[in-house]
Amino acid sequence: MTQYLISFSEGAMDHIPSAEIPDVGKAAQAVAQEAMDAGVWVFGGGLERQRASIVAPDGMVTDGPYPESKEVIGGLAVVDVPTHKEALTWAAKFAEACRCVQEVRQLGPDPELDAILREADTPR
Repeated sequence: MTQYLISFSEGAMDHIPSAEIPDVGKAAQAVAQEAMDAGVWVFGGGLERQRASIVAPDGMVTDGPYPESKEVIGGLAVVDVPTHKEALTWAAKFAEACRCVQEVRQLGPDPELDAILREADTPR
C-alpha cells in the first residue's frame, strides 16, 4: 500500500469557539480510531503551536518556524491505503471532524528504506 500525509495548517481551527474544541477533539479521535480499526492508521497528532526548531545541515539549531512562513502544519495523520481516492476519503472524514480543510500528499516511495524496515521487523 501507499502512505499519505493528511494535514491541516496551524490556525485552521481558530474559528471554532473554545467551548467546542473538546467536541472537535473527540470527533477527530473517533476518526483516528476508525482508521486504526480499518488497519490503515500509521500515526498522527496535533503539533504544539509555534514550538519548532530548525536544524541546519551543519547542526546549527535555531528557533522556528521562520517568521516569513505563511503556513505551518498544525496537525497530521498518516494513513496507509491502496489508492489516492481512499486517502481523500479519510481526509474528508478528518475535515468533517476537525471542521477545517485537509491537505493530502503521497509519501514518496523508498524501496531501500522499506527493505531496512522489513529486516528490522524480522525476528532473529
